[in-house]
Amino acid sequence: MEAGLALRSPLEAIRRFHDELTLLRRDLHAHPELGFEEVRTSGIVARGLELLGIEVHRGIGRTGLVGVIRGRRCDSGRMIGLRADMDALPMAEDNGFEHRSGKPGLMHGCGHDGHTAILLGTARYLAKTRNFDGTAVLIFQPAEEGLGGARAMMEDGLFDIFPCNAIYALHNWPGLPAGKVGINPGPMMAASDRFEIVIEGRGGHGAHPYQTIDPVVVAGQIITATQSIVARNVNPLDSAVVSICSVQAGNPGAMSVIPREARLVGTVRTFRRTVQEMVENRLRELAGSIAAAFGATATLMYDRIYPATINTPYEANFVADVASAMLGKDNVIRDLSPSMGAEDFSFMLQGRPGAYFRLGQGGAERGCFLHNSNYDFNDEVIPLGAGIMASLVERSMPVID
Repeated sequence: MEAGLALRSPLEAIRRFHDELTLLRRDLHAHPELGFEEVRTSGIVARGLELLGIEVHRGIGRTGLVGVIRGRRCDSGRMIGLRADMDALPMAEDNGFEHRSGKPGLMHGCGHDGHTAILLGTARYLAKTRNFDGTAVLIFQPAEEGLGGARAMMEDGLFDIFPCNAIYALHNWPGLPAGKVGINPGPMMAASDRFEIVIEGRGGHGAHPYQTIDPVVVAGQIITATQSIVARNVNPLDSAVVSICSVQAGNPGAMSVIPREARLVGTVRTFRRTVQEMVENRLRELAGSIAAAFGATATLMYDRIYPATINTPYEANFVADVASAMLGKDNVIRDLSPSMGAEDFSFMLQGRPGAYFRLGQGGAERGCFLHNSNYDFNDEVIPLGAGIMASLVERSMPVID
């Protein structure tokens, strides 16, 4: 055991190696990797865990890995999971600092480099102190950004191999000041669905539109009609978003050619399954009937990408209690408003009780939110995140002498 670690709170102990975690985080930032390509990142994580004497399981969810830390005692038989995501985004970085991305078109624009550093800090503390009765399972997940890395890990038997009693994850949040934590005992993130509407008409000459069935006109009518779905079908006490984000038809170089086909691509965000199903049905009905009224056809493809991220009440309140004990109750928001963004930790929460919480890092006041080309993780909050994660393990599985 490192001298003095057992006599300190997790936060105080982790602050002793804050500088090392900052250097690690910045190295990860400079070497971003996309989902299921995190070979260097997972290698660094694995080596770091092995140097701490932690049992490492690689290849779960392709580039994912799991570190297992057994406590001073394991009489309780309990197992607590902590998760961090590792992947970057396919976007260019506009920062000029020394640790900016060294890979053109790739960037850690969501702070997963910080999450990885936080969980490695948690690992270092827990491996040296082991002041708990049970097993801590540290899950380093690939491919959170739209590729379903959490689902891939579960398909590889994550919870069969490591039957966690509860699972926890954090995400940095520029919308909260550094040093604050936000959570609620229910929905935290929305379900994320993708839809595509293909409209088939009859092309022809732009000077003779009466000889055509113009899919562009049909597309315009469908775009307008979809805006009524939430306003006129969703209970005002529920939440939903329907956004058409791509419209494709014709060739910009062919000003007088009415195309045969048009495509609309968009996203639906909901919290409740019944609302999700209603929106899908209304999209199909509106698209089909509007197209038919013009003599065209419209086909809807609807994919449910991520389910809603919904905390279980006991675990959410437990996180809030742990964070309050560490940071002070005034620095913990227990009724944080949900986000219409999505998160694939939702798959893990479908398999186990748990909670997903936000760690304030500031920056939103400068217009530097997540997925912004000038974003950077705030290294000052690394010990806070790692300390809370470590405390979740210690307080979930206390050693009772």
